Amino acid sequence: MAMVRAVWAVLRMVSCEGASVLKSNVPGRAAASRLRHNRPAFTDCRRTIFSEARHLQSAIRMPEITTDHLDEKQVKLLAEMCILIDEDDRKIGADTKKNCHLNSNIDKGLLHRAFSVFIFNSEEKLLLQQRSDAKITFPGCFTNTCCSHPLHTESELEEKDAIGVRRAAQRRLKAELGIPMEQVTPDEMTYLTRIHYKAQSDGVWGEHEIDYILFMQKNVELSPDPNEIKSHCYVSKEELKEMLEKAKRKELEITPWFSLIAETFLFKWWDNLQNLKQFMDHNNIHRM
Repeated sequence: MAMVRAVWAVLRMVSCEGASVLKSNVPGRAAASRLRHNRPAFTDCRRTIFSEARHLQSAIRMPEITTDHLDEKQVKLLAEMCILIDEDDRKIGADTKKNCHLNSNIDKGLLHRAFSVFIFNSEEKLLLQQRSDAKITFPGCFTNTCCSHPLHTESELEEKDAIGVRRAAQRRLKAELGIPMEQVTPDEMTYLTRIHYKAQSDGVWGEHEIDYILFMQKNVELSPDPNEIKSHCYVSKEELKEMLEKAKRKELEITPWFSLIAETFLFKWWDNLQNLKQFMDHNNIHRM
């Protein structure tokens, strides 16, 4: 389409300028007549050309987003409907996962609800995952146990005690890590607080979320989906600190939301796994 508009604009320019030159050189035509008849026509033509040029510029600046080169299974997930919210986490509508993660929409303020789960085992080690290379945003990055979105469905829209978000977390823990749903019931998850952050993955895709932080301590069975997860591991506090230092040296990559949480709240929460109630804050949203 951009090429068609470019050719059309050039043809219009040639046509208009040619007509003007021919008319201005007709023998016996008065200068006043040329000014009266030719200049308005040429001006109208120029306006049309400039309009076409603006369309062309827009087409160049905003190319159509193609997903042909992306993983087929991950592309199908882009059709899921996320929960749109305002900056105070009030529901305002729904949109596709694709639209919610396009930088072009994020730049206009599009914001959706999300969650981050942190599962610790009986040794108080944190379960991390490395996102698969098939993921559309932040492929290959290390992150917390599970990060995803509640869907715009009746069960996951329910807001009392963040039960809808916790149900979504149970669903995604099964989908990504293969954890049996009976091992990660919503009642076993502690909803701590919310963070609001924005980050670009690349020139096309990014994140803009209000993220519910969910903690849980339990030994669980794992059977990760390789389309979702490249690797996983349990880490101690010292091991995670070492990973964070490696990330600063560009030796590995960590997702921006996990990095933000680790640099602010994580280790304080981690030190108090048996007394998390003191950190529960459901009234404030931490702007990162």
